Amino acid sequence: MSRPVRFGVTLPQIKRTWQEARDAAVEFDRLGYDSLWVCDHLYGVPAPQLPILEAWTQLAAIAAVTDQAKLGTLVTPPFFRNPAVLAKQIATIEQIAPGRTIAGLGAGWFKPEFEQTGCDFPDTRDRLAALEDMVEVMKRMWTDEKATYEGRFYSVNEAICEPKPAKKPEILIGGGGEKVTMAIAARHADTWNNMAVFQAQLAQKVEALNKRCEEAGRDPASIEKSQQCVVVIGEDDDAGQAGLEKAKKIYGGHMGGALEEHGIWGSPERVIEGIERHRALGVSFFVMEFFGRDTRAPAQLFAETVMPVFS
Repeated sequence: MSRPVRFGVTLPQIKRTWQEARDAAVEFDRLGYDSLWVCDHLYGVPAPQLPILEAWTQLAAIAAVTDQAKLGTLVTPPFFRNPAVLAKQIATIEQIAPGRTIAGLGAGWFKPEFEQTGCDFPDTRDRLAALEDMVEVMKRMWTDEKATYEGRFYSVNEAICEPKPAKKPEILIGGGGEKVTMAIAARHADTWNNMAVFQAQLAQKVEALNKRCEEAGRDPASIEKSQQCVVVIGEDDDAGQAGLEKAKKIYGGHMGGALEEHGIWGSPERVIEGIERHRALGVSFFVMEFFGRDTRAPAQLFAETVMPVFS
């Protein structure tokens, strides 16, 4: 049986005020979006000088002003924070918003924000090893009376996390690495997220993830597949095309790669077709960044014209 489709939406964060983020979150929650997301970067991407709200601080505040939507990061890397402390932070947000936190985790990639702030930034192999240590520590902190784990990068010894979440928060692991990253996801994640930059390679990435699940002795259907994506929606084809042309000029390869060929854009009818293409490849969860200065307008159009088709 196929999974129900879930739609998450990103919050204003880069070059945006807290009031803008708050107002958008309240509106998205009212519109019925499954989840609200922020990127876990210390610097604006790709320009470090761009102001950006810190991810978990922002989510803690959003937790207090929303009622239904889940809250997550795309994605929190190792070396920004001690994972035992992060587990405690997330457990605290769970007290504010029970059952609504998603720990979105990944290896990190934007080197300047690590090195210029004094955070370690080893090579990819070591960052992935640290990511698995991070997951192991956090899971134990949320479930064990006293958490003990000895890893290469992170260790805890009879560490206490009280109050604990009523149930373990969802874990999402994001990244396109077809061997190590996806093997970690197969062992630990409830959801794997395909980064926007790999949207054109979605079929290949899902196939690789399924292989890693089989190698780990896990049913591939038991891990949800999600896609990070820009969504450009307009009232009709002309408005959608005009929005696409603007988006192509603004987004670089990180979010806008192959947007016209493989992305989700156009009139509501065309957007529905784009979602169906992704569903056919196994995606049931969409983490969407709506294109526009004030994303409440496209979010409302999407909620009114697209979401009912998949409810």
